[in-house]
Amino acid sequence: MSWFWRKSEEQAAPASAAERTDKADASPRSERLERLPEQDPVLEDLRARVESAGLPAHARSAARDECERLAKVDRSSPEYALSCNYLEFLLSLPWNVSTKDDLDLERASALLDARHFGLGRVKERILEFLAVKSLRSRRQARILLADDEAIARENLTIVFEKDGHEVRAVSNGLEALEAMREQPADVVVTDLKMERMDGLELLQELRKGWPDTGVIMLTGYATVKSAVTAMRQGADQYLSKPVNLTKLRAHVDELLLRSGRARFLRGPVLCFSGPPGTGKTSIGKAIAEALGRKFFRLSLAGLRDEAELRGHRRTYVGSMPGRILQGVVKAGARNPVIMLDEMDKVVQDFQGDAASVLLEILDPEQNAAFGDHYLGLPFDLSGAMFIATANVVERLPGPLRDRMEVIEFTSYTPDEKAEIAVRHLVPEQLRQHGLEPGEVRFEPEAVRKIVADYTREAGLRGLERQVASLCRKLARQVLEKNPGPEGISVSAEDVERLLGPSPHFRASARTKPRVGLAAGLAWTENGGEIILVEAARMPGNQQLMLTGSLGEVLRESARTGLSYIRSCAAQYGIPADFYESSDIHVHIPAGAVSKEGPSAGVTITLALLSLLTGRPVRPDVAVSGELSLLGEVLPVGGVREKLMAAVQAGFATVLLPAGCAGAVEGVEPEVLAALDVKLVESMEQAAELALLPETERVASAEVS
Repeated sequence: MSWFWRKSEEQAAPASAAERTDKADASPRSERLERLPEQDPVLEDLRARVESAGLPAHARSAARDECERLAKVDRSSPEYALSCNYLEFLLSLPWNVSTKDDLDLERASALLDARHFGLGRVKERILEFLAVKSLRSRRQARILLADDEAIARENLTIVFEKDGHEVRAVSNGLEALEAMREQPADVVVTDLKMERMDGLELLQELRKGWPDTGVIMLTGYATVKSAVTAMRQGADQYLSKPVNLTKLRAHVDELLLRSGRARFLRGPVLCFSGPPGTGKTSIGKAIAEALGRKFFRLSLAGLRDEAELRGHRRTYVGSMPGRILQGVVKAGARNPVIMLDEMDKVVQDFQGDAASVLLEILDPEQNAAFGDHYLGLPFDLSGAMFIATANVVERLPGPLRDRMEVIEFTSYTPDEKAEIAVRHLVPEQLRQHGLEPGEVRFEPEAVRKIVADYTREAGLRGLERQVASLCRKLARQVLEKNPGPEGISVSAEDVERLLGPSPHFRASARTKPRVGLAAGLAWTENGGEIILVEAARMPGNQQLMLTGSLGEVLRESARTGLSYIRSCAAQYGIPADFYESSDIHVHIPAGAVSKEGPSAGVTITLALLSLLTGRPVRPDVAVSGELSLLGEVLPVGGVREKLMAAVQAGFATVLLPAGCAGAVEGVEPEVLAALDVKLVESMEQAAELALLPETERVASAEVS
């Protein structure tokens, strides 16, 4: 009995085990059904946005892959947040968003005039730039159809003309070549089988004569071999008949976009060069406003690491996109006006060269696929308009400078500064300081006094600071004295009383001539300056002493001038042995300021000639020019600024090299009206005009 029950239990045991196995199998299944991972709302939202964003094919594929990778990452993992941030940035880029250009030249001209006074040449060049863009944008895309079937030609002509293209249809390859010679097309759509010249022969001729033209091959006898042959010979697309019009139009649009980029965007990148405060950045904003484009400014001053522009790879902790694409995201369009400010202050040393990234950004052939390390995908920047600014364009690397057209922003004349102050600076500063135009009135003499005595710059920033300082003092007077409805009228005397004595010292034309003293003209980043060159002679042993914080070029100019005089001593009535037992000292005052450049060669030589001949330099004459060892006066730069400095200092005559005649013609008439500009070719001519006559030598020396 016991054996039976044991047997029965043993026989029953497997059944129980099977039941337990079934239950065990069923339990995890039910538990698995209950424990299925719940859907991630963040991931689902990202997936939906990826599919609806209209991304380009390569960006959509990368976004999908990132979503699949994100689905396998635990939400508590740091990689989850990194992937989400990457997808958010990818989706925030304006891949297909562009603003339409407003190319109304009258509106652009009115806007530039309203925003800026003066800068006539700069405005003219900008309007020329916009005029070229306007003419190019009006041109319809040209499509050439080559097909021996009349019905096919008619149907495709109707399709492409509805799309706004200019279409010409021919029946064979020879007619297509003749049409291309008469008026080249942007895209050629050709049949493969045609009489007289088939599509492959036409393709070979097109690639020889018009390599940039897009070619789409159509055929009713499509084979793998013919497709491979056509693509190898240079066809851009190969479609079989009957043609899918949607695909054909998409391919044509793609080729036109490529052709348009090559046609429209090979124009120059503008580089605004000039002293600080001359309106370079504000002109860039006005261009963006005139075009109707978004604008963002990227300061490059002190930039050292190229990752600032190109971004960091996502393998690094805390990686982020570069400032270029960050600005594009903020602009919300892929064709903004991007101002690369202070480009000449990019740091170039052994730690990195960020200027090399700018070579890619400013080249339309390369920036169509700009590579940001963080994004890891090519982004099209060819639609953006880049404007660079630099104070001294010579500091830019040569390859970078060659990619840009430099537009010089010269300094403002005193009259222009006064007009800008009346039109823009004074009303703006009154508003910022809580003053109404009726409460405070600036007399014209007051504005001119601020410009002449309290500013010393090429631009307007110092003038704006002085006007702001004056407005603060006037605001206090308005509160304390309550002038009433008549308000406060600010005169020139009030300016001196409120702002104090002038903080600047300006050299001016002397009333009495002196032996060994000559006035020269120099160019600085703040505009033109007057420099006085003094020369003295004493017993010694043939030493030439040069003082005044002179650079090497100025020292060479002094040595060149002395050598010229020694070689031509008899011509000027100077004893041949004047240097045998003498020392000569040349000094340029303001020794705390470093001085460099070739423009003082003629001035130093005149001071030495005056010293050695005893003939003073005319007190109302200022000079600028470089001297060769043979006595030729060589041209120099900064003519406009130098002439303006001469006017402000009260000089009546300016001697300039004959090679500067073109630069003199470009100077404003109001500047030239106050000066007698004489052009000289040799040092002999300069000495004849600048030195007092021999008959006045003794009398002049006695006066000094």
